[in-house]
Amino acid sequence: MFPEHRPRRLRGTAAMRRLVSETTLRPRQLILPMFVAEGADAPRPIASMPGVVQHTRESLRKAAVDAVQAGVGGLMIFGVPERHDAIGSGATDENGILNVALRDLKSELGDQTVLMADTCLDEFTDHGHCGVLDANGNVDNDASLARYAEMAVAQAEAGAHLLGPSGMMDGQVGVIRGALDEAGYADTGILAYTAKYASAFFGPFREAVNSQLKGDRKTYQQDPGNVRESLREIELDVAEGADAIMIKPALSYLDVIRAAAEVSPVPVAAYNISGEYAMVEAAAANGWVDRQRTVLEVLTSIRRAGADMILTYWAVEAAGWLD
Repeated sequence: MFPEHRPRRLRGTAAMRRLVSETTLRPRQLILPMFVAEGADAPRPIASMPGVVQHTRESLRKAAVDAVQAGVGGLMIFGVPERHDAIGSGATDENGILNVALRDLKSELGDQTVLMADTCLDEFTDHGHCGVLDANGNVDNDASLARYAEMAVAQAEAGAHLLGPSGMMDGQVGVIRGALDEAGYADTGILAYTAKYASAFFGPFREAVNSQLKGDRKTYQQDPGNVRESLREIELDVAEGADAIMIKPALSYLDVIRAAAEVSPVPVAAYNISGEYAMVEAAAANGWVDRQRTVLEVLTSIRRAGADMILTYWAVEAAGWLD
């Protein structure tokens, strides 16, 4: 007769639970998304994302230093321009807010962190789409790729270590890799947004970047019901030169993260996006959930699903809780 099995023996104390924990969550695995607004003279709170702001250049510098000192693994920078046009000219202007902010942070931090840039046009266009429109008002894949190539080189010149092409254009990774190599930036990496879904959870982000979007992005972002499509996208992006891949959103797509982690030969990132953040913050503000426990549970679930790194607006706060 076998002795009685008691799984609870390994749950009895905090030290025992820590010893046998299967999933680790460390500050170095967290990446902080940050917004910097052109012309801002003070940080601007984002109403739908309590605790998150559109930074000035100076407040961005300070917050970035604080994040690095907290042990956060990287920073993803988004620019919020004052002016928009049809082709997103501000994205490639060396004096545009995103490129200026990247130079600021590179000067301030050097190689102390992994400096990442959002390589997409949506914040800069007057129509809010992630690419250039054709005469019929549809997103022109190849014309958009030409703009991505220019944007990628501008961001590499500004000091970004990793570029995050998030527009979901076909061939975007290969075009960006070719442009970087030709311009002498062979060491600049690509964090490819391989599976970016047409999600309802992006709403607060659009406030964060003052999005000009009317309509939706369903013709280029993925259908929320699809998984096999994501696996095909991984194969394509890796073949084109992706150094890491991204699944976005995270919390509603844990199965996609798991499927990606099982096949990807490169690191897998997941973006714990604005709507996921806002839901927890709203529930915590109403006293319906314990905020700290909920945040850490959310982040642990994303790691458990297989993400090697997590973009999250809680990065700095969570890093402090994990010390």
